[in-house]
Amino acid sequence: QVQLVESGGGLVQPGGSLRLSCAVTGSILRFVYMAWFRQAPGKERELVASITSGSSSNYLDSVKGRFTISRDNAKNTVYLQMNSLKPEDTAVYYCNVNLILLTGPPPYNYWGRGTQVTVSS
Repeated sequence: QVQLVESGGGLVQPGGSLRLSCAVTGSILRFVYMAWFRQAPGKERELVASITSGSSSNYLDSVKGRFTISRDNAKNTVYLQMNSLKPEDTAVYYCNVNLILLTGPPPYNYWGRGTQVTVSS
């Protein structure tokens, strides 16, 4: 019943910026955390950034100081602002959320389909 829709990916030159959005719909009681992962060609999927219900955030070392994760509670949307982009940031970026439904436990984990980010000159 929960759906994640990602947007904001695209092609950007090194040093440029993009903002990814992930809108979550469904019968949601509360988010436990929201996160962005990425997977580059030939590499394992890795956690880029996460944010808890208390707005505590964590980042992959290689993106610290360049990326910022945030959320809009009213819109059930999580964002990833990406600045000073580098070619090595090129990957498919996936939204991931862990949430509690109105019907109660577990919590449940959901993934978006991914959005391509390409950093190239």
